[in-house]
Amino acid sequence: MATCGSFLDTENQTLENRRLYGSLGTPCYAIPRPGNTRGRLNVYNAQAYELRCTLFSRLPTVQPPRRSADRSPDSCSAGGRLLPRIVAAINSGFRGPLPLARPRNATHVMVRASFNSLQMAKRSLGTTEELDSMPDRSPSPSRRIRLRISVTGTVQGIGFRPFVYRLATELRLWGWVRNESDRVVMEVEGEPQAAWEFERRLRHDFPAWTCYEGFDSELVPVDSRAATSSEAAFEVRESVASGSPGPTIPPDLAVCAECLAEVADPSDRRYRYPFTNCTQCGPRWSIVEGVPYDRPLTAMKGFAMCPACREEYENPGDRRFHAQPIACPNCGPRLWLCSAGGGAIASGDHALRDAAGRVLAGQILAMKGLGGFQLVCDATNEAALGELRRRKRRPDKPFALLMDEAMASAHCEVDSNEVQRLLRSAAAPIVLLRRRGEGCPHPPIAPSVAPENPYLGVMYPATPLHHLLLQAVGRPLVCTSGNLSEEPMAIENEEALSRLGGIADSFLLHDRPIVRAVDDSVVLADAVGTCTIRRARGFAPRPIRIRGGVPTLLALGGHLKNAPALAINGRVVLASHVGDLDTPAALRAFRRSVEDLLRFFQAAPELLVCDLHPDYASTRFGEELSGRLRAPLVRVQHHEAHFAACLAENEAGETPIESPVLGVVWDGTGYGTDGTAWGGEFFVFDGRRVRRAAHSATFALPGGDAAARQPRRSALGCLHKLFGVEEAWRRLQYLFRPEEGRVLARLLTVGQLCPRTSSIGRLFDAVAAILGLGAIVSFEGQAAMRLQFVAETYRHAYHGQRGDFEPSDHVAAVAACNITPAGDKDESAPLIVDWRPLVASLLRALGDQQPKEALAFAFHVRLAETTVEVAQRLGCRTIALSGGCFQNSLLRELVKTAAEERGLRLLVHREVPPGDGGLALGQVRMIGMG
Repeated sequence: MATCGSFLDTENQTLENRRLYGSLGTPCYAIPRPGNTRGRLNVYNAQAYELRCTLFSRLPTVQPPRRSADRSPDSCSAGGRLLPRIVAAINSGFRGPLPLARPRNATHVMVRASFNSLQMAKRSLGTTEELDSMPDRSPSPSRRIRLRISVTGTVQGIGFRPFVYRLATELRLWGWVRNESDRVVMEVEGEPQAAWEFERRLRHDFPAWTCYEGFDSELVPVDSRAATSSEAAFEVRESVASGSPGPTIPPDLAVCAECLAEVADPSDRRYRYPFTNCTQCGPRWSIVEGVPYDRPLTAMKGFAMCPACREEYENPGDRRFHAQPIACPNCGPRLWLCSAGGGAIASGDHALRDAAGRVLAGQILAMKGLGGFQLVCDATNEAALGELRRRKRRPDKPFALLMDEAMASAHCEVDSNEVQRLLRSAAAPIVLLRRRGEGCPHPPIAPSVAPENPYLGVMYPATPLHHLLLQAVGRPLVCTSGNLSEEPMAIENEEALSRLGGIADSFLLHDRPIVRAVDDSVVLADAVGTCTIRRARGFAPRPIRIRGGVPTLLALGGHLKNAPALAINGRVVLASHVGDLDTPAALRAFRRSVEDLLRFFQAAPELLVCDLHPDYASTRFGEELSGRLRAPLVRVQHHEAHFAACLAENEAGETPIESPVLGVVWDGTGYGTDGTAWGGEFFVFDGRRVRRAAHSATFALPGGDAAARQPRRSALGCLHKLFGVEEAWRRLQYLFRPEEGRVLARLLTVGQLCPRTSSIGRLFDAVAAILGLGAIVSFEGQAAMRLQFVAETYRHAYHGQRGDFEPSDHVAAVAACNITPAGDKDESAPLIVDWRPLVASLLRALGDQQPKEALAFAFHVRLAETTVEVAQRLGCRTIALSGGCFQNSLLRELVKTAAEERGLRLLVHREVPPGDGGLALGQVRMIGMG
């Protein structure tokens, strides 16, 4: 299990790491193998106390404790004399080195055990002997020992080597530390007590963003060259590019408080310098070109350090000791402002102040940020917003907002501790926050920032550049990806001038290269927990441990919200969000992302994995790459991959998952094994394999994929399933032009261009269209979002009137889904979740003038009840939720309530998106299942 805390929680990072690591212990009888003179037994109690002793004899293997009557006095040999003393020491609250009498044949052994194991050993040995107090005995005449420690995980790029240096120096140890391709290795030598204290603090008091996946420590021969203290020293050695690169690089980290204080201090040489950073913050994944993580292998290699920066970089006591992106106004990078045609306007701080003035004047600014270009304008200026939407070709999809803490509190509800931690974290993601209803400051946020949406996507400034611009403008800013709709983000200056020249009025540029595009992450926090919608800056490339033996493999994800992944050494590295693969530019970005993964980690995949859909761009690329690399290509069903992704993320936690598990996977559509478009799926995982155990009743989609942007087509298909073509057309003809309706009715009659689907996502669209919430939309999921929002409006209004809220009180007019066998003789055939009674009752209630808000809420409640009903039918005590529909906070919360009422456990996504951004992880996990 990795020892790490969440990048989202800066305040409790070290405490969380200690909690996780303190739970790791091995039974007390796992002492060294016979003949091993340098063995080790891990011993922890609940407070992670450590007990160390020096034992000068060859220890035989200690067998598992037996009953006292079966144990001969010498059955445990030296271990039998040692364990009672350890037990007595822990019972008395002892902490620290434990000296013992010195037999012959000296060997140093560190002993640790879990508290329960020691209690068992104490009972089995039948003793309460206390430890004798003895003077400290050195393991060698020179009173020195030498430890070699190797750590893997996220241990490069977060100030780990400077931390090691300072710790060793404080404890008066000598030795060295260095980066290798996939780890950090060090040797320390000195007094035994100091050496063991070094190891203890290294395990528990590491820098905030460290994530240990492996921690190996062993005694090695004392270095005879350091025989006297006058020769002793500790050094940071040159990095060594040995072994295959591992996922050791952290994500890009938001600027720290110390660096911001320097930027704000007129007496500091970095005053108002927009690229200020240190070992605890700044660019990482967006600038690194290879490992080990050193300046020559980053985008900073072209910036020579000035004498002042060089002194900081080489000073072990400085916060910037070995800070690879270290920069200042003398070294560069440098900032300048130019026109849309590329003509220079201003440079340095003048450029930043001029850019702020242009934004206040209503212009659109293209700014080169941390991981790519962003389009910026005044979020309170409706005219500027309208122009941005027109130029960017994005009529309705919400824009993200850049705010400081005071602005966010004034405009949004940020009372939750979890929300505040997310906003202030080093990941600094976009967090979805509910707007404040009244009392917002003037000027208010422009309505077109997020049309008909009660939520705003808010992020705090992640870099000094963003801080300075926001401070200069003094009001919330729209800060969205620098691209045309559906295209990838621009990352190079010339590329941006070419692609964004028709959108931006001016460009704020700098000369620090961006190695790879890193978009902003998007998360939400609700009653269920944190859910990542888009995994990018602040998260990627943080690895995920994977169960099951998988070879080195490349998973290509899906077609929408794509993020490929590489499985290497039992870990999965999800690349940063790429996006939808609908355009040639997006496909080129996807290819670059895949090639970057393979190049950076020097991986030669033994296997490629793609989606089952034959026409996905990622599938076609997989076929091409398979031939090029001569590696087999495996196709995984879309929704099985969704379910497996949720399993994989939760299997990495501390609590074991009890089989069988019901996987509820609801989304738009995905290619099914039976030739239909799946999307309302229920799977059962029995610990070995996944099987489709139930699914939503299918209906026709007139025109196929066109229904994603025309919910009215989904509604027509649903009513066709209920009433037939003529009645469906009669009820919905007001949504179509006459000629359109005739064509679609004919298609439904003959069954051409009308693929059948079990999609719950399309069912959401259909109900939204029936309730008058959107016949045609500008982006997929817009109608379903509107349905969620009006349902939430109803819940909030009722809760405000009554002070309590029981969902079951509000669904009487809407019928539940029927759950029936498939109708054939095969008992293993999937159950059918028939939604027709639900939709038919919605239509009746709508005809009876029931408010659409109440009906939208009832629709959510009935679907949530369906999940637990299916789980109980199939005998599953655990439910895993995945698919894009479970980005819906209301649906997640209602399923959680229903599951808790029935005593069921709920598994959800947290750091991996439930939508298609998590597919690649699931594809890897499916291979692990065989």
